[in-house]
Amino acid sequence: MQSLLYGRLRKLVHRNNGKGRAKGSFYRKSLIMMLIVTSVPGLITGALVYGMAGGKLKNELLHMHNKQIEQRARNIDAQLTNLELMLSHWAFDTKFDYSLTGRNFIRDFERARDITKTLLVMQGSNTMNKLVGLYLGGDGQPVLFDPEYDTLTSTPDQAAIYESLLAAGKVAYWTDMSFNPQRPVSKELTLVHQIPGGSLKPFGALYIRLDNEKVGDMLRTMTPYDGGETFLLQDNGNLFASAGAGGSESAFVVRLKEGISSRGTEEGSFLLEWNGATFTVTYGKFSRIADSWTYVSASPISSITAPVVFISKLIFTVSLSALLLAAVLAWFASRTIYSPIKRLMNVLLGEKPLTDGRGDEFSLIERQWIHLNSESTELHTRLSEQLPYVKESFLHQLLQGYLYAYSEDNLLERMGRYRWKVNNHRFIVLYVQLTGIASLEGKFKYGDEGLVTFAAVNMIEEFAAKHFEQSKAINFHDLAAGLLVIVPKGVSYDDELASFGEELTHAVNHILNMRLTIAISEPSDGIAQIPLFFEEVKHAANQRYFNNENQMIAMGTLHAGGEGAAETQYPFALEREFIQALRTGQETDAYELLRAFLAALSHAGAKAVDVQQGMLHLLGSVQHAIMVSGIQPNRLFKCANMYEQLSQIREPQLILAWFQNKVCAPFLTELGSRSDYQVKRLIEQAMVYLQHNYMKDLSLDHCADHIGMNPFFLSKSFKQVTGKNFIDYLTGLRMDKAKELLRESGLKINDVAEQVGYQHSYFNRIFKKLEGMTPSRYRELSQPE
Repeated sequence: MQSLLYGRLRKLVHRNNGKGRAKGSFYRKSLIMMLIVTSVPGLITGALVYGMAGGKLKNELLHMHNKQIEQRARNIDAQLTNLELMLSHWAFDTKFDYSLTGRNFIRDFERARDITKTLLVMQGSNTMNKLVGLYLGGDGQPVLFDPEYDTLTSTPDQAAIYESLLAAGKVAYWTDMSFNPQRPVSKELTLVHQIPGGSLKPFGALYIRLDNEKVGDMLRTMTPYDGGETFLLQDNGNLFASAGAGGSESAFVVRLKEGISSRGTEEGSFLLEWNGATFTVTYGKFSRIADSWTYVSASPISSITAPVVFISKLIFTVSLSALLLAAVLAWFASRTIYSPIKRLMNVLLGEKPLTDGRGDEFSLIERQWIHLNSESTELHTRLSEQLPYVKESFLHQLLQGYLYAYSEDNLLERMGRYRWKVNNHRFIVLYVQLTGIASLEGKFKYGDEGLVTFAAVNMIEEFAAKHFEQSKAINFHDLAAGLLVIVPKGVSYDDELASFGEELTHAVNHILNMRLTIAISEPSDGIAQIPLFFEEVKHAANQRYFNNENQMIAMGTLHAGGEGAAETQYPFALEREFIQALRTGQETDAYELLRAFLAALSHAGAKAVDVQQGMLHLLGSVQHAIMVSGIQPNRLFKCANMYEQLSQIREPQLILAWFQNKVCAPFLTELGSRSDYQVKRLIEQAMVYLQHNYMKDLSLDHCADHIGMNPFFLSKSFKQVTGKNFIDYLTGLRMDKAKELLRESGLKINDVAEQVGYQHSYFNRIFKKLEGMTPSRYRELSQPE
């Protein structure tokens, strides 16, 4: 085949020798080389796969097969162990103790029904269980629960079978026996445990009869291929269970036993030749109750390696056929496929011939393509990646007023370079502010301002692109964003701006669940005026109403309407009450007054700037009160700029939470720490008093009088210091002493109740409520046997 191929290739090369370099001799040589390189590896691959299937690959597959059999054998061992543990557990249960001997189950049918239910539960605990039964023999009348109650007096042969379960001389063991006297060949794998568990004189036996079909299915999991054999052996050599149709005396099984015996090891694997086929045999040991078993799994090797051998032969055949076909088609392909290459060379070189110094056709095409592609990719990357950032950076500097030194013409030129159409256009600046993050229900939380703003900016850009030909949004990352809109001169965009604001507000309300304030500047003819207009819309946004509702503020309407709004009245009375509650340590009252103060500031029609100024004034008053109390605010607030933090918060709930956590809580904690030591000493005195007088008729008022403390303050402080209420602590002391007297003395229950300060009837009720049992029952359980 190879000589035929090379002969045809020599003819092809000889035929093209006289056509010169202009005809593309390198192309034809490359085509022939590509044909050889792409076809020969297929032949080599097929040969290697075929060789590996008979050598290393075969060994690897056999090793994996043996590991798989061992893993499945461990699974079977675990299932049998679970059965043994379950039966042992029930054998030691009090349900199957000596109380069953001599019992008349016809009269005591409730006990019989309970035993039947228990056996049914055990039977359903494993899918391999065919039947779980209980045999009661001994000196009395033999009784069988199978699982229903029955007697064996009328069937002596069957009674002898079950009696043999007690004569085995083992407490727990496995056996294969027939429970049907008429069918002695029909044996079942059975697990037996004599009862009661651990007794030297058992009178009965619990047994589990396994389903032969389910046992066979379990063993077949160790034989993943057809034509194999799997079985279990006792140490005496008898066949205990088999997944195949052959019995313990079949020729194949006998041959497997001989092979295992000749090796003299408890586990391992080997190859066995049988009837012209090779089998891989894996065997090992199971440790069972009072015995050990050997598992054996034999699988034909041909079933393991046949698919790989077939595929390798197929690869080899297909590769050889493809090589022959490629050699035939190469001659036809070389006559037509070169024509587009020739046209491409004419485009690159014109009518110039390809000289030796310039290289071959593909070298030239490659160089030209790499050069042009690199330039195109670089330019496109710079344009697509850098332009949006440059535009955003320029616009950010413009809005913040950093480009004040540039002239109008310079700014127009720069915006033109950034692909903005600015000639004969006007500029409108919008400031968008989001509120309501404190009232979000699980979607966002405080601290996610950057994420919320990013989502809002995406919405702003989407709706702006829908309504305006040119627009660019700026993300300020603090629940605020800016938008520059460029529109043609001579056209009114009031309706379009209103439509844009409505759609954006609706989307933010429903998607982000937040409220929106949009401030719109008047149109500007010059770029240099944009920073001034931006400052105006920012200040206009602070004129929003403080009720977290959607608002749209147009600068033209605001200028035309003037100030006109009523001034906010500062609640001086609430401020005095709030500061007084703080200075006296009344935390609950202080927080309630703070909420009332903020509500008074943010009444209907209040502006955000007025509310913010009012809260800043309250912060100054609180800091003055702190200094009057002898506490340095800088130390208390760890040198934080509290005014700057408060001025950055725009929402009522966030302002309230900030004031409580950052201002009130540290001050109240500082005040509380000054009196904590004295309070703890008083509570310790109260605890000592209770420990010495718990048997008396005590109350909160008595204890408060003893230590010189207000009863209400004692109750509150007792809970803070001990973690328990006053009455709960006193009850605990009395119950501990009562249990001690019940355990260690012979006092009557009435006397114990009096000793711990209770009446007899109330003592019984509270003791049962707390301990879950009566005092008499507690004493009974506490006495040594």
